[in-house]
Amino acid sequence: MLASGTLAACSTGTQTPTSPATAATTAAGAPPSSAPAAATTSPTPTPSATPSPTVGDVTAALPDTRTWVARRGEVEPSVKARATALVEAVGAWTDGGGDLGAARSRVRAAGFAPSLADALAPLLGTEPAAVVQVRDAQYGGILTSSSSVLVVVDQWRAGANGLVTAGGTTVDVRLVAASPRWRVVDAFPATPGAASTGLSTAARAVLADPRLHLPYAARADVKAGRIHDSVLAFLTALGREHVVDVSVLRSGHPLHVFGTSRTSDHPRGRAVDIWALDTRPLVVPTHHQLAISGMRFAVAHGAYNVGGPVQLSGSAYFSDRTHQDHIHLGFDH
Repeated sequence: MLASGTLAACSTGTQTPTSPATAATTAAGAPPSSAPAAATTSPTPTPSATPSPTVGDVTAALPDTRTWVARRGEVEPSVKARATALVEAVGAWTDGGGDLGAARSRVRAAGFAPSLADALAPLLGTEPAAVVQVRDAQYGGILTSSSSVLVVVDQWRAGANGLVTAGGTTVDVRLVAASPRWRVVDAFPATPGAASTGLSTAARAVLADPRLHLPYAARADVKAGRIHDSVLAFLTALGREHVVDVSVLRSGHPLHVFGTSRTSDHPRGRAVDIWALDTRPLVVPTHHQLAISGMRFAVAHGAYNVGGPVQLSGSAYFSDRTHQDHIHLGFDH
């Protein structure tokens, strides 16, 4: 339903009926499980405990959603708050407000340049109502004066027939430092490409594994046959040890290591970013031991470039501000 990319970076079970007006204005952070949970006031939303909903899944009502909430350990959470607010403003509407004009009005009301809505066409539609849920907001890079925030979002649209269809995408939101708050200057939705008819055994294994939670863009990357088997084999192995919440594979990630001219391993299909293990967000300091475990497991399984919130000893490891909220695992063969 939604295109899920690279920049130039619900189950079918019965749901408690939710009016489109209520659902679209409910606060949208904790990633939904296959049966979306009701809104909660917890300040540290947890990852989905079941696999991601599939594009085209249909439910009887829009789920309750809530706005993205910063977790403990976040680096400059106000930057992520701006990025997620833009995506939430565009992707949720009532009374048929999924057209560009209405989206521009919502974006203006949220304090952004109205033209930013134009870049987020995959989140627009003709349905009467829609809601969004930010599953994760991860840094693609954060420097003193500029930042990339990768907003991983699920969306549900209520059709005129009353049925609700699931979709989603990943958006690389670009910001620059400004007073009194960071300013969003551009947004790049994921564009992974068409599904392949000849997937490898490793790709099929990843797609079938219920312990590997892939957001829409990442799942589309695997279906397109654009992820190297070294990454896929690693994910399958890691899935035997942990429940794995992936944030990004190829699509939706910047082409270059942020702030440099060096090509990232992500657009080459040779890297994966993971934001949670065993439903525990790795940005939270008390979960850093899990991050360390995942980093060491990756090196033991052939990763050559491994970043995370903790600096480990060894030439393969690195840590910086960008990687406080996830572990990056790159493979060169």
